[in-house]
Amino acid sequence: MPSISPHGTDTPAASPDAEPSPAASPSAPPMTRNRPFGWLLVITGAIGWLASGTLVLEKLEVLKDPNHTTVCDVNPWISCGQVMQTWQSSVFGFPNMFIGIVAFAIIITVGMALLSGATFARWYWAGLQAGVTLGFAFVVWLWSQALYDIHVLCPFCMIVWAAMIPLFVWVTIRNITHGVIPASAGAARVLGDSGWIITALLYVAVIATIFFAFIQVFAGTSGF
Repeated sequence: MPSISPHGTDTPAASPDAEPSPAASPSAPPMTRNRPFGWLLVITGAIGWLASGTLVLEKLEVLKDPNHTTVCDVNPWISCGQVMQTWQSSVFGFPNMFIGIVAFAIIITVGMALLSGATFARWYWAGLQAGVTLGFAFVVWLWSQALYDIHVLCPFCMIVWAAMIPLFVWVTIRNITHGVIPASAGAARVLGDSGWIITALLYVAVIATIFFAFIQVFAGTSGF
């Protein structure tokens, strides 16, 4: 019900589902505001969706012709086709790329909604955080499998990894600075200022692990 302000005017009571005010407001990082954050969702979502879509098309070709050479079959160590033949490519009984098609479509939709001026309740952001976190964890597991079990890299899978890193980092930081994930204003400010640094460090970590996992391949092709 409405409440009476000190000036005697009626103001609507806050909804229990309303999103909390940003923890670092009014100095919240620009990237956590609706328009730049919306563009981040649209761009990362589109990159992930296109990569997943390409994998879906290639998977359909492989199902029709097991000898089909995919567009990213470069050599024995870089091959989408070889990765598609492993059990890790269909963990839930169907090709993983179908998950990407649906998940990244949701990300694009949320981003477009933010750009159009839409707002979402706190529970919605919590659900998005849960989904993105599970997606990131799944991608990390697939990355570890590709490097240390399968020993083959899938280029379009790597594009999905690349899209998931800033997506996870900035969804998390956005939810911290907006109070969806409880944190002090100081912690929110530090994380907000370090978002792109964290993203860059994760990219460096992925590149380093790929290099050391395939160092014998790199050394062989370099003539050492």
